[in-house]
Amino acid sequence: MAVYVVRRLLIVLPTLLGVLLVVFLMVRLAPGDPAQLLAGEFATPETLAAIRERFGLDEPLPTQLGLYLVNLVQGDLGQSTRTRSPVTHELATYFPNTVVLTLGAMAVALLIGIPAGIIAAIRPGTVLDLLAMLGALIGVSMPVFWFGLMAILIFSVELGWFPVAGTGSLAHLVLPSLTLGTGTAAILARMTRSAMLEVLSQDYIRTARAKGLAGQVVVFKHALRNAMIPVVTIAGLQFGGLLEGAVITETVFAWPGIGQLLVGSILARDYPVVQGAVLLIALVFILINLVVDLLYGAFDPRIRYD
Repeated sequence: MAVYVVRRLLIVLPTLLGVLLVVFLMVRLAPGDPAQLLAGEFATPETLAAIRERFGLDEPLPTQLGLYLVNLVQGDLGQSTRTRSPVTHELATYFPNTVVLTLGAMAVALLIGIPAGIIAAIRPGTVLDLLAMLGALIGVSMPVFWFGLMAILIFSVELGWFPVAGTGSLAHLVLPSLTLGTGTAAILARMTRSAMLEVLSQDYIRTARAKGLAGQVVVFKHALRNAMIPVVTIAGLQFGGLLEGAVITETVFAWPGIGQLLVGSILARDYPVVQGAVLLIALVFILINLVVDLLYGAFDPRIRYD
């Protein structure tokens, strides 16, 4: 396993380099001049030239890329052109809030999606199965921003149960987590149902039942464990997707996470922050995939990392 982990970690470097190159080119080829945004509409050419020189925007693209890579190797992600603070400070300020929101959304998805999928699988064709899959279809179909606005209207404005936006307490986390996690819960419910139905039709499950094992033992000890591999795969991918999808949810609920930071930085052409945020999200996504691969062995001892 150690060799497998090292080999996977070695792949991280070229992957991040590719992500960096794509983002570097995209943000610089996008319309708009960051110097003009910083200096204002009526700035003089001298002021614009001074700003471009200060942030290295007057250099050719290959030179800018080379300087950025040299600084990156030294742990320097640059300085925000908006706030003048280091990018590492910006990410350290906003990213923990996104992690909290993502963990909350993942908890919602797991607590709703997996039990719903199990219930639908052990009662196929019944009203419970129909209701679970109908709920999953609705959850997949609803746009995140619409669901968030409806949640605010009902639970915050009309009922007054939860705060409208912002952070500060556990109550602030409920609606954003529910909004962000509902779509993932629907996907997990459908995947869990499909995997459970396939496993429950296997010969060893019929043998276990024929031996007189209790239904709960058959479902949770034998069937669920073997059905969890595709579910873990989807859950891991969705966890990484929640980090990216948090952009919309954070905007709707004014949640001060990396999504809001990224949107504001793109609008302001804050190249260093955009590059740093995307690199961080890509790194987390890659590491999550590695953890998911390692979890396969916990659910299926037959898997070996040779």
